[in-house]
Amino acid sequence: MKVLLAEHAGYCFGVKRAVELAIKTAQDNDNKVYTLGPLIHNNSAVDMLKEKNVFSVDDINNVEGDNIIIRSHGVGKEIYDHCSEKKINLTDATCPFVKKIQKIAYEMYNKGYNIIIIGDKSHPEVQGINGWCDNKAIIGKNLEEFYLIDFNNSKKYAVVVQTTMPQDTFFAVKEYLISLGLTLEFYNTICFATKERQQAVLDLSKKVDAMLIVGGKHSSNTKKLAEIAKKNCDTFLIETAKDIDLEKIKTYDIIGVGAGASTPDFIINEVMDLINEL
Repeated sequence: MKVLLAEHAGYCFGVKRAVELAIKTAQDNDNKVYTLGPLIHNNSAVDMLKEKNVFSVDDINNVEGDNIIIRSHGVGKEIYDHCSEKKINLTDATCPFVKKIQKIAYEMYNKGYNIIIIGDKSHPEVQGINGWCDNKAIIGKNLEEFYLIDFNNSKKYAVVVQTTMPQDTFFAVKEYLISLGLTLEFYNTICFATKERQQAVLDLSKKVDAMLIVGGKHSSNTKKLAEIAKKNCDTFLIETAKDIDLEKIKTYDIIGVGAGASTPDFIINEVMDLINEL
């Protein structure tokens, strides 16, 4: 058996920055600090942060004390306004690439554009972006959803994309919107780290018998990596090494390993070590 690791795997710049910032904030305060929602979508990383005195709350009103950390996915403008009004100290761990999308949405909305977000409306990143245009964005995660939307040719639209969306989804929706004859401004805001990880998994999945995609079950970018790999080989989405079906894996000669942008190195190493032991 041979095991190969994708060229790009694990923490991206934005996630690494958010984790380091949260830990530093807890150390500087010498007390518990809170993130609004899980800092990243990985249970192992969240458990590690708890050991560092970084805890997650879903409601800003449940924060103890006057410090809160904005997670890597970002939040809407109303959260910043609330914290300013209540004199709550903010540590902003929003990924810089997400910040850029928020800025585009805010500025274009105030210029009279209707904002279109290509992304999953249930994802916190998308919800946060929507919060920068008065929660009035038109949102769809694939071409099929955009087919169901009625557009007004008398209005102008600015289009942004969730950072973890596949490139082919963006281009398919872009082509469709252009065909409608709308007044459009496009911003391809897919993160380069997402592109790298997706391309690396695509390339590796063509060379192996099976792929293990390591990451949180609620991680959007991890699930998309699994979807890409499935097109070329048997694919298993796992959170940790404990989730590996060893008897099944033993039936393959070449195993590939890929990991989402919110997957810690120690989890990837545990998976690689276990497969190598086989």
